[in-house]
Amino acid sequence: MTSAGSSSPFPIGEDDLQAYADNRLAADRREAVEQFLRSHPDVAASLERDRGLTEELRERLKFKADEPIPARLRISNIRAGIRSRRVSTLRNAVAAVAILVVGGAGGWTAKDVLTTLPASPARSVRMADDAIAAYRTYVVEVAHPVEVGADEEAHLVQWLSKRLRSDIAAPDLSAFGYRLMGGRLLPGTSGPAAMLMYDSEGGLRLTLYIKTDETEDTAFRFVEEDGVSAFLWRDRSMGYVVSGPVTREELLPIARGIYEQIEPGI
Repeated sequence: MTSAGSSSPFPIGEDDLQAYADNRLAADRREAVEQFLRSHPDVAASLERDRGLTEELRERLKFKADEPIPARLRISNIRAGIRSRRVSTLRNAVAAVAILVVGGAGGWTAKDVLTTLPASPARSVRMADDAIAAYRTYVVEVAHPVEVGADEEAHLVQWLSKRLRSDIAAPDLSAFGYRLMGGRLLPGTSGPAAMLMYDSEGGLRLTLYIKTDETEDTAFRFVEEDGVSAFLWRDRSMGYVVSGPVTREELLPIARGIYEQIEPGI
């Protein structure tokens, strides 16, 4: 999700918006976020509502200022829970805790907190599920993890580009300690998808899932399912998901590195 004319090297994401709201952004990144907000008034309005929510909640809970905030009540954790369709039971727990902790402090309820946070589009969740399922299926393969190996990279890229009817590139992840193993063609819900696999000297494997026919651009979204971390984004009718058994902090620079190679100069 980028604004026209932005000089930002990668999309404005939720981390940027939260850091902007908390006045934690560097000057150059702050300018990019402000430009993005000027061209996306709906996001700006939502951010302003979040700021108001934070300030009002802080005012109502002054008496608890010396106590640490429970992890399950942090806005970032609530958002992460809403984004994942696998945490419906966690949503109920958050609602119950919100009612117990802040309900009597001034009329707040769990519904007040949760309805201010946008749920993830079902399309993004489905794309992440497909990518992680493909990762789990092929990352454990020893003899045939890919259909076409890295020694035929030019053929691999040409073949996948032809089948997806879009130009596909194999990003160079050597700066992050990963080398291309190869790739394969996959079935998708709205047409074929591609998967590129990378491995490290230590034996860790990452996959980059690529599909077409996406209808809108998005910022980076993070998903974690049973030890597999994934960042996904949609840009210019293409969808991308990078997945691996690493932490969010380790995967984010890799996702940004991939984005910068796929969309140079953005």
